[in-house]
Amino acid sequence: MIQADLNVILPEIALSVFAMAALIFAVYTSKDKLAPTLVWVSAAVLVAVAAFIGLNGSGENIAFGGMFVDDAFSRFAKIVILLSAAAVLVMSQEYMQRRDLLRFEYPVLIVLASVGMMMMVSAGDLMALYMGLELQSLSLYVVASLRRDSVKSTEAGLKYFVLGALSSGLLLYGASLVYGYAGTTLFSGIIQTATEEDISLGLLFGLIFVISGLAFKVSAVPFHMWTPDVYEGSPTPVTAFFATAPKVAAMGLFARVLHDAFGGAVPDWSQVVALLSVLSMFLGAVAAIGQTNIKRLMAYSSIAHMGYALMGLAAGTAFGVQAMLVYMAIYVTMNVGTFAFILMMERDGQPVTDIGALRMYSKREPGKALAMLILLFSLAGVPPMLGFFGKFYVLQAAYQADLIWLAVAGVVASVIGAFYYLRIVFYMYFGEDTGEDLDTGGNPVLSGFLMASAAIMVVGIVNMFGVEGAAEAAAAVLVN
Repeated sequence: MIQADLNVILPEIALSVFAMAALIFAVYTSKDKLAPTLVWVSAAVLVAVAAFIGLNGSGENIAFGGMFVDDAFSRFAKIVILLSAAAVLVMSQEYMQRRDLLRFEYPVLIVLASVGMMMMVSAGDLMALYMGLELQSLSLYVVASLRRDSVKSTEAGLKYFVLGALSSGLLLYGASLVYGYAGTTLFSGIIQTATEEDISLGLLFGLIFVISGLAFKVSAVPFHMWTPDVYEGSPTPVTAFFATAPKVAAMGLFARVLHDAFGGAVPDWSQVVALLSVLSMFLGAVAAIGQTNIKRLMAYSSIAHMGYALMGLAAGTAFGVQAMLVYMAIYVTMNVGTFAFILMMERDGQPVTDIGALRMYSKREPGKALAMLILLFSLAGVPPMLGFFGKFYVLQAAYQADLIWLAVAGVVASVIGAFYYLRIVFYMYFGEDTGEDLDTGGNPVLSGFLMASAAIMVVGIVNMFGVEGAAEAAAAVLVN
């Protein structure tokens, strides 16, 4: 029994052992001198584990009495999480090293956060859910304040920690209510108690508190208040990480809880998730209009995008989950390319975050300007870019679930949000030239990620980025 359980969690064990071995090795050697090498090794290990999951995973495997679930849904989410974490690590190496921020703890913490995220999307029990969530969160609190000589970075870490502890408290209180009224912490037991015809008021309150705790992790309104300050204050590579892998893990956990534990009471939670969705879409669209700092702009952008992903969940159907998974895969790819560009924005060796610095950028770097234009169009949902099809999927899911008002709201919010993406395009191609050139040509790795992401947004139209079929299978496993 134990051997079978250990075989199911082999990828998580491998990453955990690697993180602990790297930590011990670094402590007893020259520490930070080996950090650049450790970054590349960690990225290679993350990619190798993702390949192992993709090539060896099959069927549904349950471990530890139902606390850990390895199925098509979790494998899909894990592969996206691991590949995006590896991409961010590779992108961040030179940036962190040049600013003396590359400590050996950095890649170790990213790997440990990835283990927590893998646990989140495989959780089949409220206790397993919390273990994964806290392992991820505690690692992220530290990397947010990695720039110790910066007031903004320290503030970002502290604000994230305090508000994260509050959200964990909400989630734990909700979990205790669910356990009290359902008599079990296993999702398979809760779903038998939480049915549409007979769901107690206490269980409903527990569900609302759990949703509130999870909404914080995906930056959904009104639990979004930490996002702009943490995005701005954290080192830019850390911001890129916040915008990718943790969002996939949190959305995966959201879907896991709603469908595996409360799948029999869809009407009870669908309206709550729909409200979070519409509030997030509109606040993200409107609040970003006045932003000139590109990191804060991307923070509000992420809030809006999580609103669209929640629209798929609000549908409460297998197609809704599929739409959410496809959307998240496209969202992560767009953000990897966009943050690769942001990491390249420098002047005299110092990072630049003001979007005004991009005025007439296309004259100096036409290729990179075109790649960024494609990514911005895709983020805005302008056809025929891949981002348009991601939004079309979630809108279609809402429409099919008779949430027509939500689909209409999504279209309106998308039109409003297009303004701040197109404003950057306007600056790059038509803005008044300030004569102050940006230095964006120093890192071939970042340029490669930028160009590759832009190419996927165009070429991926042919087969929906290759994730449509995998997402369909993953959604079917979760809902049925």
